[in-house]
Amino acid sequence: MPSDSTNPHLDFLRVTEAAALSSSRWVGKGDRHGADTAACDAMRRVLNELDMNGEIVIGEGERDEAPMLYIGEKVGLGNGGPVVQIAVDPLEGTNLCANGTPNAISVLAAAVEGEGYLMHAPDCYMDKLVVGAEAAGVIDITLPPRVNCRLIAKALGKDVDELIIGLLERDRHQALIDEIRAAGARVHMVPDGDLSVAIAALDPEAGIDALMGIGGAPEGVLSAAAVLCYGGEMQARLSFPKEGQRAPLSKLVGAQYGVPGLKAALNLCGFVGGLPRPPLLPAPPAAIDAIRAALAELNLLSPTAQNTRGGDPMETNNVAR
Repeated sequence: MPSDSTNPHLDFLRVTEAAALSSSRWVGKGDRHGADTAACDAMRRVLNELDMNGEIVIGEGERDEAPMLYIGEKVGLGNGGPVVQIAVDPLEGTNLCANGTPNAISVLAAAVEGEGYLMHAPDCYMDKLVVGAEAAGVIDITLPPRVNCRLIAKALGKDVDELIIGLLERDRHQALIDEIRAAGARVHMVPDGDLSVAIAALDPEAGIDALMGIGGAPEGVLSAAAVLCYGGEMQARLSFPKEGQRAPLSKLVGAQYGVPGLKAALNLCGFVGGLPRPPLLPAPPAAIDAIRAALAELNLLSPTAQNTRGGDPMETNNVAR
């Protein structure tokens, strides 16, 4: 089927529809890998029918880890169409599908280069806080959860004991669950798929007032795309459970180069770090090169910074959006 060049949104809808329909044949069969493979096959097939020069920036894993829809894979007809960054999760909630329980979804986010940017999130965790439009502007992920619960409730015109916070059912969240309940709010736990909870938090009719807790960073980028589409607010911070992931950045940015290095790192990631305030001087070129190498290793380097000095805010004005 040819792509509909007049409405690319419908093209991408066909992509997720194909993945969902293919994986639906595996619902309740107890084979999460079979369901995921079916979704990947269908999604890749339809993506390659579209008139675009697409590149997977978030997918099923690195090239040596995934047979298809791997990070860096080129998709689309590649015949002069738009250059598009694509983030996919062909089957979010593979266990849900395999066990015949609801809320498994097929997800895709895309950005035309020059019009938007999708963060190349590393394979790590992300601490997330997502609210709908009515509570946008009042949350702060650096505050204790009990404080955010009160702020969200006030913005929504609810009592705290009417608030429902969604999160993944994980042992790591026990302290968070205890604090939310101690504040008086309710907890809605899901076994898998915090992306669907993030989307629910954006919908006033879904019965979820916010998403809190730690989940996958790639899913966090997809959640951020949903926030941009729906309206609302998402705040997040990366969490590196493996010491080997954290060490290069903490050593280079925190210990060795201090605030100037941190400013340069933000610029290289595509955010606006700006320049350090006097009397501090900007990070020297050698330091910026070292930070750039560490960020590239973690797939955090913005596309703009790949071709510029990047640590200079006058060169890197590609704010993540």
